[in-house]
Amino acid sequence: MITKEQIKEVETKACDIRETIIEMLTEAKSGHTAGPLGMADVFSTFYFHILKHKASDPEWEERDRLILSNGHIVPVRYAAMAHAGYFPMKEIMTLRKFGTRLQGHPEPERLPGLETNSGPLGSGLSQAAGIAYGLKMDKKDNYTYCFLSDGELQAGNIWEAAMFAGNNKLNNLISIIDRNNIQINGMTYDVMPLEPLKEKFESFNFHVIEIDGHSIEEIVAAVEEGKKQKEKPTMIIAKTIPGKGIPEIECDYTWHGKPPTPEEAERFLKNVRSCSGKVTEEYA
Repeated sequence: MITKEQIKEVETKACDIRETIIEMLTEAKSGHTAGPLGMADVFSTFYFHILKHKASDPEWEERDRLILSNGHIVPVRYAAMAHAGYFPMKEIMTLRKFGTRLQGHPEPERLPGLETNSGPLGSGLSQAAGIAYGLKMDKKDNYTYCFLSDGELQAGNIWEAAMFAGNNKLNNLISIIDRNNIQINGMTYDVMPLEPLKEKFESFNFHVIEIDGHSIEEIVAAVEEGKKQKEKPTMIIAKTIPGKGIPEIECDYTWHGKPPTPEEAERFLKNVRSCSGKVTEEYA
């Protein structure tokens, strides 16, 4: 369960995360914009409500594991981690700079709090399934969460991992697909259609839930439902808007892999700061 006051706090954090994403990408002059903005609500919900973790002890043995398969959206994870206290906020502006801990794709060797490397798409679900299987072997009750993009579902490795997870009844594995319908060279339904997506994962013995990926309440409810499963992994299909919060770039696949210019960033930040004010008023 999540209260209205907690929803307000998480949504406000999501607005802060979006603001940070825009600032860091503008400073870096490189990186991905649409995906990170679209997943800000999910990351905010996890880091500030769902995830069992300790910023002061990133290697805490009892932590939940969060695997980011589509590593190119890592700016949203860095922003969430910075706001959660994993590292100083000023470090966020070193994104993609030479020698930084905040590389363009996550590198756990550099930054504590990351679980795996993820550059090549399609490998995250295999990594997460292996970790979840290992935790079961050790009789641990930690959860493994895996965040995936819809475009990378075109990779065969995803479906090998789905077979493994379903066959081994990994009920401690809860995955979320960022179903934003875009990829670097177009819309997913033009490049390689994925539907019927729900039925595909159900055929691999997954419990599948479809939600609005911008509803904090639905995100929390879906994870709670997943935790009730006894013999199936859970796949949450989160319908999101790429570029969420910036009307002029929402659902525009050309923003998959480019940063805003300083002039664009100025406009974008006004949109995000307006969003933050509305959140505060709604639950006042």
